[in-house]
Amino acid sequence: MESGILEQPPKTGRDARRDAILKIALEAFLTDGYAATSMSTIAAKVGGSKATLYNYFTSKEELFSAVIAEKCRDVHQLLFETELEHTDFRPSLTRFAERFLRLVLSDEKIAVFRLITAETARFPELGRAFYCSGPLQGKKFLAEYFDRAVAEGNLKPGDTLVMAGHFFDLCKGELHHRKLWNVTPNPSNEEIRTTAAQSVSVFLAAYGGEGV
Repeated sequence: MESGILEQPPKTGRDARRDAILKIALEAFLTDGYAATSMSTIAAKVGGSKATLYNYFTSKEELFSAVIAEKCRDVHQLLFETELEHTDFRPSLTRFAERFLRLVLSDEKIAVFRLITAETARFPELGRAFYCSGPLQGKKFLAEYFDRAVAEGNLKPGDTLVMAGHFFDLCKGELHHRKLWNVTPNPSNEEIRTTAAQSVSVFLAAYGGEGV
């Protein structure tokens, strides 16, 4: 195809059923919390028996992990569906930072983050599942881009996985905290653009190579 975008094959009945379960389970977890949500409750909302639900997921923990993994994949796809440019490094990185910020500041992503934070003290496996599917995988993806940036002189040589972690932390910073704590429930476009630009400037002051 000329666009270079591969069309997704149509989903089978089982795939569509699984997607429906994940969507309903996410709504239940966000509404009632992990501890208060049972497999029976989810099965009732799905409209099938609990036995049918267990055909897809053997436990609530497995179902929750699948829900989180699915949402993390959505984020990664949106972030990385367009190749980051290397010839115009700073503007490209700034656009990426803006895109990342808009995603993590969305109401749904904030709700998921709050859920993980609230439940992980009692259920540490939930925090581990989220970290491995979300932040860690995102850092690995970005580190691959930074590897090429190092080779092209846009970044200094170094541990690109660490660089990726610093970059994401700089982008989220205070704006993410203010949204989480309802200090700034709806950050403005100007705040997002300013935060993205400042984050890239600080990042490149520390890691920028001769090419920027």
